Amino acid sequence: MRSRISYRISCALLSLAGLALLVPAAARAQGAGHDHGDHAPPPVAAAGDTASTDSTSVAHAADHAMSTPHLHVGDHLRLTPVRPPNAADSARAGALLATLRGAIERYRDVRVAEREGYRMFAPGLKNQRVYHFTHNGRAMREHFRFDPTQPTSLLYRRGESGELELLGAMYVAPKRASPDDLDARVPLSMARWHAHVNICLPRRGARHRWREMEDGRMRFGPAGAITTEAGCDAAGGRFHEQLFGWMVHVNVYSADGEVWGDGH
Repeated sequence: MRSRISYRISCALLSLAGLALLVPAAARAQGAGHDHGDHAPPPVAAAGDTASTDSTSVAHAADHAMSTPHLHVGDHLRLTPVRPPNAADSARAGALLATLRGAIERYRDVRVAEREGYRMFAPGLKNQRVYHFTHNGRAMREHFRFDPTQPTSLLYRRGESGELELLGAMYVAPKRASPDDLDARVPLSMARWHAHVNICLPRRGARHRWREMEDGRMRFGPAGAITTEAGCDAAGGRFHEQLFGWMVHVNVYSADGEVWGDGH
């Protein structure tokens, strides 16, 4: 029993820490400080600047996958089904928003978040559209229970003054979660959870392969051109049907009123 629990904890940590584990070496090797701006289409701009600048790193792909409108839902994004709205879900969602807003209000000052264990994802990437600050301990616990007052990540955006402004939070759930499991956390009639799927990564130790392009896009990674296991095998990569757990963004301080979404 103890070994089974340890295995589950390890899986949870790997799943939630996955993006952070992918980033550092590639980002250091390929100039993670480049400004990739608003991630406008076409996909090559989202994944990096151009092939000639050599900025096609996994860090850019991961930031694009987490921080922008998803351009290729069928390729790399799986969404939960939409459920019909109802009064009970509306009330439940309203209570969750009130709870979350009260719980994270103090994190408007990002220094408070950092003191309490939240750390910026990919700090080497400048001018991110949305900055994710993740708490590893809470990430692990969210795989076993849901506490709306303790989200895995806090979402910030750079304000006109240059200061980080709190936008909201991100909850996560394990890969194995069913639609009913996810609905019990956040109503599926109000929000759509998403998962990053059909992802091909280079073989371990082949960091140089993050530079490879295919059809004007990064070849590998969360926004890569390779979308099938057969294609990944042919490219000599490692295929992941689903790379991380389920995620949902709750933008409680969104200026445009888009609370339930990850398009920011």
